[in-house]
Formats: sequence, C-alpha cells, structure tokens
Amino acid sequence: MNYDAGEWDVAVIGAGHAGIEAALASARLGCRTVVFTINMDAVGNCPCNPSIGGTAKGHLVREIDALGGEMGRTADAATIQSRMLNLGKGPAVHSLRAQIDRREYSKIMKHTLEQQPGLQLKQAEILDLYPSEEGKWKVITRMQAEYTAKAVILATGTFLGGRIYVGEVSYDSGPDGLFPSSFLSEPLRKLGLRLRRFKTGTPARVLRSSIDFSRLEEQKGDEPVIPFSYDTLDPLQNKASCFVAWTNEETKRIIEENIHRSPLYSGQIEGIGPRYCPSLEDKIVRFADKPRHQVFIEPCGLDTEEMYLQGMSSSLPEEVQLAFYRSVEGMEQVEMMRCAYAIEYDCVDPLQLDATLEFPELPGLYGAGQFNGSSGYEEAAAQGFVAGVNAARKIQGKPPFILDRASSYIGTLVDDLITKGVMDPYRMMTSRSEYRLVLRQDNADLRLTPLGRELGLIPDVRWQRFLQKQEQIEQEKKRIQKTVIPPTDEINRMLVSRETSPIATGVRLVDLLKRPQVGYADLAPFDPARPDLPEAVLENVEIETKYAGYIQRQLADIAEMRRLEQRVLPKDLCYGEISGLRLEAREKLERVRPQNIGQASRISGVSPADISVLLIFLAKQNHTANSP
Repeated sequence: MNYDAGEWDVAVIGAGHAGIEAALASARLGCRTVVFTINMDAVGNCPCNPSIGGTAKGHLVREIDALGGEMGRTADAATIQSRMLNLGKGPAVHSLRAQIDRREYSKIMKHTLEQQPGLQLKQAEILDLYPSEEGKWKVITRMQAEYTAKAVILATGTFLGGRIYVGEVSYDSGPDGLFPSSFLSEPLRKLGLRLRRFKTGTPARVLRSSIDFSRLEEQKGDEPVIPFSYDTLDPLQNKASCFVAWTNEETKRIIEENIHRSPLYSGQIEGIGPRYCPSLEDKIVRFADKPRHQVFIEPCGLDTEEMYLQGMSSSLPEEVQLAFYRSVEGMEQVEMMRCAYAIEYDCVDPLQLDATLEFPELPGLYGAGQFNGSSGYEEAAAQGFVAGVNAARKIQGKPPFILDRASSYIGTLVDDLITKGVMDPYRMMTSRSEYRLVLRQDNADLRLTPLGRELGLIPDVRWQRFLQKQEQIEQEKKRIQKTVIPPTDEINRMLVSRETSPIATGVRLVDLLKRPQVGYADLAPFDPARPDLPEAVLENVEIETKYAGYIQRQLADIAEMRRLEQRVLPKDLCYGEISGLRLEAREKLERVRPQNIGQASRISGVSPADISVLLIFLAKQNHTANSP
C-alpha cells in the first residue's frame, strides 16, 4: 500500500541537466518543489563528453545564464580548459566551449540543489504517474511513496527504458552503469504519450599514463579565459591541455572486418541515433572514401586519470574497441578503463507539446531534455529552464513564458521541437537559426537579462551591473559617431598594412571601425580619448558597428515574422473543413495544432500556398464576426 509523502507544487522526475534547471527555476520562483533522481551521486552527471558549450551550444549556455539559470555559473566553477570556437569565421558563430571537471561539476550542482530554499532532492525511482480527480498529479515511487503535485516535469534523460549495447552483449541499464527507469514508460503510454526509441553512444575512457602524448598534437586553452556566466567576475584559468589524434587505414580495416558484430548493423538496436554525432563505425561506413577521422583526447577532470576519446564512440565488442583504439598513433599501448557503449532509450514525440513544453491534452504535465527528443546537456538545460518557469507561472496564475525564434536560440530550439518534430536526436546548430547574426553569444545578456529580471530570477546587484554595461555601450556608440581621426603618416601606415585604403581627410571613428580589416585594437594608438571600457563592451560595439546593415535586414525579417505570429489560429479549428488546403497540409496542421500563422508556416509540408489559404480563411472569419 502506498503511503502519503505530502503535497508539492512541482515534481521533477530526473536530476540531470534538464531536471536541475527545471527544479531550480521552479523553486526560485516560489514553488515548493521536489526533484527525484535514481542515484543521488549522479545529479548533474556528464555521462558523455566532459565539456559544456561548443558550436551553438555555447549560445544556449549564455542564454540560460542571462535569464537566471545555473549551468553557466557551475561550468565556470568546474572549468579546466576554455576555448572560443570558430574565431576564423564571423561573430554569429563564435561559440564558447569549456572542458570541465565532470565530478566537480556534479558535486557543485548537487550542493546547489541541496541548498536551494523550497527544494527537496530525493533518491527514488518513479514507477507510476497519473492525474487525480482533483486535477493534480500522483507520482508513485518504488518505495511506495505517493507524492501529490500540481505540476510534473518529465526529465528522464536516457534512463527511460535504458538499454546498453556492446557488441553481442546487451542489458537494461542507464548511462554510466546506473539503474534504468524500467517501469515508467508504460504509464506514460497509458496517458496517451507517443513514445519512440532513440539511441546515443559514448566513447571509451582510457588511462592517461598509457598514452604517448609526445606523438600527439597538443591543444591549449585560450587566454584570457572568457566565462559563460555574467556572474563570474574573478579571472578563470586554464589548468589542462587537450590533444588531437587521427584514425588511419588500420583503424578502418579493423572496423570494417568487424562491422557485422556492431548492434547498429546487426539489427539489435532499433533506436535512431544522432545524425550529427555518429559512432566511429557509422562514420567509417557513411564516409567510406575518407582516409582518417579526427580524435580529441580530453581529460575528465583534475583528480582522475581518465581521458575521454571524443570522436570515437562505438558499440562494437570490447576487444574490437581495444584493437582499433590501439591502431591510433600515440595510443598503441592504451588501456581502457571504461569501454564505449550505445544506449537505447524511450522519448516522446515533441509534436505533442506546446511552446511552454506542457502537454496541452494533459494539463500540468511537462517534458524537458532528452525526453523531448533532443540530445546534449545544453539543449536539455535550456528546456528544463523553460519547463520549470512555465510550471511555476501556471500554478501562480501568471501568463506563460514563451521565447520566440527571434529572441533566442532557446526559442529556436523549442519551436523546432514542437513545430517540426524530430526524426533523430535533435542537436542545436547555428545554422538552425535564420536570425543568428542578431542572436549572438556576446549579446545574450542584452537580449534576455531584462526578461530574467521580469521573471524574478535576476538579483539587484547583477541587474545594476547589467544597466551599467548597457549605458557604457550606448555612450561608446555615441562617442565613435562624434570622434574624428585626423590623417597622419602613422595611421595611414597602419591602414595600408591592414590592406585597406589610407585617409586624406579626417574620418569618423565609426567609419574606420566599419572597415572589415580594422578593429578597436588597431585604432587604440590613434584614439587617446577612448574611456577604459570592459572588453565585452568594446566587442559588442565593434560587432554592431561592422554588421549594422546586415543586422537591420534581420530585424526587418524579425518584424515580419512577429506580424505573422500575431495572427492567432483558433485552438478548435478543424483544418479538414478548410477548402483549398492540400491533404498533406491538413494532416500536418491537425497533428501539430499551431498556435498562429507564423508557427504554421514553419511546419514541414505546409506550403506558402497553404498559408495564403489560412490567411484568407482568417480574414473571412474576422469579417463574419464583425458583420452586424
């Protein structure tokens, strides 16, 4: 018989990256929150790559932090090496990536949850979940405890129905040898959730002393270290190096000779894997003409000898893994500490969610993270934040918190999931955003901190720092408009050396800064009146100045998108009765149930002609409604 474990505002199932942000956001907004984890020592675990950020993912971390989330602060505290990716490209794709101490990260996150007022962390496996007659939710643990909650957030990661595959060996398990969540899938199906099987994988961890680093390319961190969080004020340090290696023809031969033993190709694995993060055997098959593949050898922490082999995930048998790892130069004597594996798990069709990440047919039930069909720590944390904020605001009778595509990568992520759905684990990339020049990582705080303040998640001290930065940016923009640089031999020598034309008359500083070849650092000797400003202020002013024309064009596109977003579609609209819509469009519209014309236009299979039909239909409806 179940025993009564009390009433809560919000219950979060899972304490990975999604569950953490969901629980903290909910509790910080004043809701009594309980968060469940199968293993208390796995809170905030990083079972795959020991890093935070990366291309587009760094944008997500900055945005979470700008709104008042936790990932950026903890990543900074656990950083052992930091690099800014894509510096050879434009500022839209510059992305921060930090190698972290995975145990330190987990320890800090667990302690943060433990210290948060209004939040309780519980070790428990959830067996059942169902709505009560009072409109609340019942959450049942394996120990027969019954928790009652006004809202529940599902953040099960890869634990739900988790199954490990290594060659011919397979068994029920969560990541890192932890227990799986073996019973919850069936209750979720009974609730009407459409579950599917996805798959992901992770490389082996190997012993540091068994690698010959003298034969590898060392990859040091960038100086100075740039933090993720706007709360990180003390300088950070690089404490470790990463290394680069390459597979070769022998690696390829070993894999090809054993490909029939891979559960990916023997038919054992049903789940669909991530398109943009394939296993090594998948890369060998898909890119058969490629002679080699890059491998990044990365430390898992400062107090461990485990090294992570990024780019070499596999589900081949253990002895085959050891053979192909040892085929790589510098790794001939390598010793595996944990073998690579693939993991299959249950997740939901995100087309069942709305923009708050709530299931509209099941009020008070939310999904976040890999449960929603995404991959990656950062994508999970972003969704957890959105779900946690919206669960709290709904309970408090406040309007929903919805970020659109033009406001953030978080908005793009959510919109992609709920509008386009997923056929394989979703990964955020800068190419997914049509507004990426506006949604840069350097301006995440300028875009989103006011929203975080409105939510109540940005404290006074940080808000004052934000206002000061905003004022410094505006004053510097005005100053460079007014400041004129006279022609001198020295400045002309500098301009010619940068392969741009010299000046014959006085030129405004803003016009010199617009030149692609010239930056603030080049102009510093000729601009003695420039105030002592933080690097982040100068970076923002320079980017906004150089790309002003492109930014204005994107802002015009955003205005048009938001105009379409204001054309609301009735919730009970029967698309089958609208003449002129193609059959495919009717089926897709009925399935997704878009909230507005803008969202409808982004559904795969809905053409511009279908959108015209919907606009005409709405116009006729409005005319009929306004007729006397």
